[in-house]
Amino acid sequence: MPKRRQSVTIKHVAADAGVSLQTVSRVLNKAPNVRPEMARRVQEAIDRLGYVPSLAAQRMAGAHSYFILALNDRERTIADWRRRQGTDWVDQMLLGGMLTCAEHGYRMIIELIDTHSDQLERELLAAIAAVQPDGIVLTPPHSGNRQIIDLLEAQGISFARIGSIRPGGGIKLTMDDKRAARIATEHLVGLGHRRIGFVAGPADYELSGWRIDGWRAAMRDAGLRTDDLLAIGDFSHASGRSAAEYLLALDDRVTAVVVSNDQMTLGTLVVAEERGLRVPVDLSIVSFDDTPSMRHANPPVTAIVQPIAAVSARAVQLIIEQRRTGHAPVDPVVIPAEMVFRGTTGPVPEPS
Repeated sequence: MPKRRQSVTIKHVAADAGVSLQTVSRVLNKAPNVRPEMARRVQEAIDRLGYVPSLAAQRMAGAHSYFILALNDRERTIADWRRRQGTDWVDQMLLGGMLTCAEHGYRMIIELIDTHSDQLERELLAAIAAVQPDGIVLTPPHSGNRQIIDLLEAQGISFARIGSIRPGGGIKLTMDDKRAARIATEHLVGLGHRRIGFVAGPADYELSGWRIDGWRAAMRDAGLRTDDLLAIGDFSHASGRSAAEYLLALDDRVTAVVVSNDQMTLGTLVVAEERGLRVPVDLSIVSFDDTPSMRHANPPVTAIVQPIAAVSARAVQLIIEQRRTGHAPVDPVVIPAEMVFRGTTGPVPEPS
């Protein structure tokens, strides 16, 4: 039987670098005040020996768990999974968060929590006890939930809040949703549209209000009214259908619409087809999110591209920096969205 290869341990690294175990541990944990020369010697020994740090050993060696916990909305996430409609938000959040965690020797774990549950505190405390995270990333609507914010502050845990600037602790990050809705609306105004509807998301998402504000501001600046042009959805396909049916049944129907997420946009496209409206000849559409369904739709959909991965990456980076330095940004960190122009926007139709 071949002899089993002996694992390289932290003791081997310390002996090879000619330093103490404590020094190697400090380098691995990226502790402050480690001299660059010492860090270089330890890293060279790690590379030479092929040492792979044990996460369990690192956790036992210090106060760090090396886990970042991401909380996402349970009800909507599971509903999308079961309908097999995709959860691009979760995918992009994990893409940015997991890669950034890996760069710093961390791991990301996702937990689904129901923000409306009367067992919210018990569920959150159970997740914290099980994972013992170094930090937590909150996504909407959790990021604006005062009960969650207060609980994490009381626990002394570093946390980031994506899509919320409500009062309270935590690192605040936004994708500048008000500006995004404004530029989407301005694009349609520039094409000659005057009856531009808006399909908003649910009120428990702060970004829903920001997007309405951006749409209204752009319409006001163009001298256009919005009295009957707002419809509220819940980010589902069905609510997109209902919103479109309302906006397209108006006596003076909309010629363009900005829709707050891709599932509602798909519902809008179905209603347009049922009514015999050609996109973009009879109706122009701008969506939010830009999931793969928008790129493969017929025609491909003009959309606001939300930098979810970039925001998640920045949230993780700021949590880790706060753990190391004790400092975090006071003002909200803004990572702006962009707009991609495809086949669903065109000039306002000529009067019939």
